[in-house]
Amino acid sequence: MGAFSDTLLWLRQYLPIYPPPALDKMRRGGLSSDKGQNTLMIQFYTWEAEHPHMSWWKHFESEIPDLAELGITQVWLPPPNKAMVPRGQGYDAYDLWDLGEFDQKGTVATRWGTKDELLSAIASAKAYGIDVLIDAVLNHKLGADRTETFTAVPVDPNHRLHEIGPPREIEGWTAFEFPGRAGKYSSLHWNQEHFTGLDWDHRTKTNGIYKIVGGAHKGWSKWVDKEHDNYDYLLGIDIDHRHPEVRKDLLKWGAWVLETTGAMGFRLDAIKHMDRRFLLEFLKHARQVKDRQHLFAVAEYWSNNVDLIKPYLRTFDSLVTFFDVPLHYNFHEASKAGPQYDLRRILDGSILSFRPGDAVTFVDNHDTQIGQTLESWVGDDFKLQAYALILLRQEGHPCVFYGDLYPNEECYNEKIASGLRLLIQARKKVAYGQQLDYFQDKNCIGFTRERGCAVLMSNASHDVPGAILHDIRMNVGLSNAGKTFRALLDETSLATVQVSSDGWGRFTCLPGGLQVWVRDDLMVSR
Repeated sequence: MGAFSDTLLWLRQYLPIYPPPALDKMRRGGLSSDKGQNTLMIQFYTWEAEHPHMSWWKHFESEIPDLAELGITQVWLPPPNKAMVPRGQGYDAYDLWDLGEFDQKGTVATRWGTKDELLSAIASAKAYGIDVLIDAVLNHKLGADRTETFTAVPVDPNHRLHEIGPPREIEGWTAFEFPGRAGKYSSLHWNQEHFTGLDWDHRTKTNGIYKIVGGAHKGWSKWVDKEHDNYDYLLGIDIDHRHPEVRKDLLKWGAWVLETTGAMGFRLDAIKHMDRRFLLEFLKHARQVKDRQHLFAVAEYWSNNVDLIKPYLRTFDSLVTFFDVPLHYNFHEASKAGPQYDLRRILDGSILSFRPGDAVTFVDNHDTQIGQTLESWVGDDFKLQAYALILLRQEGHPCVFYGDLYPNEECYNEKIASGLRLLIQARKKVAYGQQLDYFQDKNCIGFTRERGCAVLMSNASHDVPGAILHDIRMNVGLSNAGKTFRALLDETSLATVQVSSDGWGRFTCLPGGLQVWVRDDLMVSR
């Protein structure tokens, strides 16, 4: 990119000017969204996901009819590329061009299955109107085929622009030759010239962060997040996205993986560590692929501070949405604080509140699971309340988590899964029309949707003797005048609410609970 483009990118970061909402320019599903149905994404895996009887891709394919019936319109799959070890999740990216086709790193199939199984699953999803997103791991590589010797400088891990020693010759795992693929699809063999840094000197068996110097190396990119002064380096062997051979190969891969698999978009991993100029180029290039002019893209920028995300919102020119990490942390904090948390503030500081047209909302994901690096699990006492906030409100584009919906050994709760299925069905059937908020009580908030639902949630103590029902008068619209609303989430309850002639009703929920009231003639089946 030239000087003019660099200047324009700089201006976009710092001027208080925002492009149009990204979601308005993106395809969010196939057949269902064309009919005006609410769109919905699912992350279809957990960190340790595996199926006892079939590959993960076959498992996904077997669940497609159920997903379509629920109202899922998009599926975010795990990275399909060959990992550095046979059971690697794909974030330990070895070869992006190997989707489970070549005998490399001790296996033909990836952790998730073979290339043919992946293609079959995506074709089935498309037939049901479900779009698939590819998890693109473009920041780093791992599992090199051999070491190289080159010059590098150790830097302070907490201040990456501060060198803590003189240049020295080190031995690094930086040569990627992909012998099993033998040049098919891409002839590029990666070496130390294509990387900016690494964390291991094999000669001295020493950990650290080493910036590669000498030759044509330019140091860290300045178009990355400023955490630790410069957050270009994250892990493994850090890719230099300014290198012309790197750019050419990754741009080619982006188009190839869409055309080859039939996927309709990307989840972009770890963007705060990557050159923003390259990411813009990558997204623009991908939109040139046939039928991808409305390509969906969602980025992982992991921060609970929306102010740090705002420059990225300005920079990407409506080409990418962002996972609402600040909202996730609000949910996490609320689940830990219990009655001390003021529910009236639950949306404060979120992307959803600031720029709803750029927000992909979620409750939990593979990184927030207990024991993971970004552990921030939303507790069961607030899990369904959080899901109601992302599924039944009109703003944002929600993503549900496989671990909360499907039986698994890591994070499954049958009661949560049962309630979540009902909320997803309610989203599909009744979460439409004008929204009215009733955020008036610290421990109980509510909202209504004109199509025919009312939502009430509480974080009050539920084990206090004598605790009474929450009771809020809410308006569900004149179109529901005289209609009967029935409680969705309690199978034993026959409680109903009769709406007055002016659209008002008095709705209740248990302390610490959630209740969704649905118009009787639109009732979701349990």
